[in-house]
Amino acid sequence: MMGPLLVSGLMSTMLARHLPEEFAFLGGLRLVFIAVIGLMIGTQITPSLFAEAKGLAISVAALGVFVVLSTGYNYTVFRRIGGFDRPTAFYSSAPGGLYESIAFGENAGADTSRLVLQQFLRVITVVTLLPIGLSLWHGAPLGSSAGMTMAQAEVPLSHLPIIAVAVIGGIALGAVCRLPARQLTGPLVVGAALSLSGLVQMDIPQWLVNLAQVVIGASLGTRFKGTTRNTLAMGAALSLLSVGGMLCLAALMASLLSPITAEPFDVMLISFAPGGVTEMALVALSLPANPALVTLYHIIRILITVVGLSFSAHWFKPRL
Repeated sequence: MMGPLLVSGLMSTMLARHLPEEFAFLGGLRLVFIAVIGLMIGTQITPSLFAEAKGLAISVAALGVFVVLSTGYNYTVFRRIGGFDRPTAFYSSAPGGLYESIAFGENAGADTSRLVLQQFLRVITVVTLLPIGLSLWHGAPLGSSAGMTMAQAEVPLSHLPIIAVAVIGGIALGAVCRLPARQLTGPLVVGAALSLSGLVQMDIPQWLVNLAQVVIGASLGTRFKGTTRNTLAMGAALSLLSVGGMLCLAALMASLLSPITAEPFDVMLISFAPGGVTEMALVALSLPANPALVTLYHIIRILITVVGLSFSAHWFKPRL
């Protein structure tokens, strides 16, 4: 994922004047491959997952505290140091719900270019720095850099029609139910239902997951189109300050919750880290830890954030 992201990001910023004005990544293509990742994570949800989720109620409460404190800290960074206006600073501060925060921000009159930049930089910074930091701590590569995956290397092509139906059904479910991060969570629910019921053996081929990560990475990089070097440098500096504070808070939460949940510190750390669900799940797999449990924490974090954003929308006048 990171290779295509860096290449497309560099092209979108350094070679922007050579690109057509209408240049953009195909949103529908990205949606399909996000759905593939969601389906893959959903297949990891088994009955044993719920037995492992000890102290979940306390963890959910802690996630709520994490979201509130992270948002307040980030707002101070973007408002006082970055000089953002109130709506842009607030919606840039959301530690989750990337697309929802952008949508709310647009409606509130936020500076869309700054908001999109900071939200994508949040995800990129976390999924880049955290695996590297954990790899240095453990003295060995972790996650996808160690070749870890939740996919199956050898899956017959005859499984592809079942996968396609599950992906389409998951996308439709997410849209109808208006789930947060619906492109991911709809297929995840379908994958979990199939896994828990035992009706269908759902294995995702490795080549399909690799392709999905390439597409997702390339699409993230194209978001930087039209961003100047100075704006990008300022955004990166603010993102490092923001993410650094959130990771310190996540580390504090992890140290407090580890004895309660009986999960190791590093597992709880990646469960609270406000980054990409996919990469955090891959890191969880290599610790080892149940990637579905880590994903569950991330989905709860996103839900709490999105609910908070919806309740706070009245603080800002909608754009006329």
